Amino acid sequence: MKAVPLERPAACAFVDQLHRHHQSAKADKFRIGAEVDGQLVGVIQVGRPVSRVLDDGKTLEVIRLCTDGTRNACSFLYSRAARVAKELGYEKIITYILDSESGDSLKATGWHKEADIRGKSWSCPSRPRTTTAPTCNKQRWVKILKEEAECPNH
Repeated sequence: MKAVPLERPAACAFVDQLHRHHQSAKADKFRIGAEVDGQLVGVIQVGRPVSRVLDDGKTLEVIRLCTDGTRNACSFLYSRAARVAKELGYEKIITYILDSESGDSLKATGWHKEADIRGKSWSCPSRPRTTTAPTCNKQRWVKILKEEAECPNH
């Protein structure tokens, strides 16, 4: 498996075709593809945190991860995304998974569960929204990107 750079339209087309419960992200900071024998088998899109509270300029969020089921593609992409974010100077990278998902790929690449998040809809009377995104309970996972010596509080 090898990492390949992707333009947004190619990443979005892959996600729109294969993601189980999300459309492609409308904006991102960067994206990485995973390729096997010249065939794109996975995509990760990384951007600013969706939550304004977590958008501190030092944190990125994996906003989409999608594979065709190729073994270890998720772990490969999580690992590469964290490495790129660290090289860009970010201190932390986060992602959310559904409560029904195991998080095995995250555990395998050194991420840690940070919080359980109660599911909700973003729609309200003053600003109605339509979404296909699941509103079930989720988990927030994190990987600290600074070295221990640089970041004594973690």
